Amino acid sequence: MATSHDAVSPALRDLIAHSFHPPATAGIPLSVPSYGPEEIAEALDSLLTTQVTMGAKVRQFESLFSSYVGAKEGVMVNSGSSADLVALSALANPALPRRLRPGDEVLTPAVTWSTTVFSILAAGAVPHFVDVTDDYLMDIEQLKEQITPKTRAIMPVHLLGNPCDMKAIMDLASDHDLFVVEDCCEAHGAEVRGKRVGSFGHLSAFSFFFSHHISTIEGGMTLTSDPELADLARILRAHGWIRESFRRDELAARHKGDPRFTFVNFGYNLRPMEIQGAMGIHQVGKLERFIEQRRETAAFWTRRLGQFSDLFLLPKERPGTRHVWFGYPLTIRETAPFTRDDLTRFLAGKQIETRPIMTGNMAAQPAMRLLDHEKPALPVAEQVNDRAFFVGNHHGVGDREREYLVSCIEEFVADSARG
Repeated sequence: MATSHDAVSPALRDLIAHSFHPPATAGIPLSVPSYGPEEIAEALDSLLTTQVTMGAKVRQFESLFSSYVGAKEGVMVNSGSSADLVALSALANPALPRRLRPGDEVLTPAVTWSTTVFSILAAGAVPHFVDVTDDYLMDIEQLKEQITPKTRAIMPVHLLGNPCDMKAIMDLASDHDLFVVEDCCEAHGAEVRGKRVGSFGHLSAFSFFFSHHISTIEGGMTLTSDPELADLARILRAHGWIRESFRRDELAARHKGDPRFTFVNFGYNLRPMEIQGAMGIHQVGKLERFIEQRRETAAFWTRRLGQFSDLFLLPKERPGTRHVWFGYPLTIRETAPFTRDDLTRFLAGKQIETRPIMTGNMAAQPAMRLLDHEKPALPVAEQVNDRAFFVGNHHGVGDREREYLVSCIEEFVADSARG
């Protein structure tokens, strides 16, 4: 990426490159660092020039990433959760004539991340859970059935990098005049018929947390192709003031205020650091390579673990989509002679890290007891909650790690068969 290290000498950059030695890992961790010497030098440049809070590098990253996705505007924030929060808050803001109102329902999958749901609640709306299918994505047939006069938005989640059926979702939204907010926090570069997720809905949210496809350590971005929504998101991101508004001069003149400290709306402080933008501008160019490595690994594991299709529900890529494999999930079949916990304990002993499929069934989480909401039957989400997990699938997984996971599962299955 075209950036300058004005404060970082060539000698210092060489020293950074020479000194960069990520620790070797045994087994298969859930994630490994995605950044290298280029990101470190760019971040150090920001530190040395003291330009450390949101500035030109953040704006450059916003432009690069929104262009990559195919959205016109990007608004970087301090986390993917904040990206969800800004998106929902924008749709519920009084400045928007047609908006989410208190008590409106937002349909979202039961298998998701917590702050997807909490962002809906923060906007004054009510999350209404839709069950998933065996690919961990929102069940489109149940989605159709759950739309009521109270429904005002759909919030699909492209879970684990698997893109939802966005044509069906957008058709439903058009038919019922609904907002669509895509949660793409795990789906950088995923596609449906050649169009990247995050460019379908009214707004979308991405995360750049340490474990994601590309990372700014912490960080996120809200995307939209609606300039008015983008402007509102920028105002909400930073205190409700007009400093980054494209209408800054007009608003300052209208309100006869100092354009640096004129507050025209509610707001948070969700700004990213310039250091995060510095890392992001180098990460974008690495994303496609990272995705291809994940796709190759997933294809290898699905092919080799096909011998155990009677024991595991294996993940798949639907025709017409590009799955980007945030992780590699497995669901233990009910007829298997072992449980998920039996297998994950065994893998832990082999230094292979595992985790549940996000929150499992979010509707069953203790936090949801605080909410008086309808509790629909969610049998597949319960199955995911009780019998599914995933292992790390990232650019740190090479031939050795691919073979190692297969050999460990083969060993476990053989031991289970012997009883």
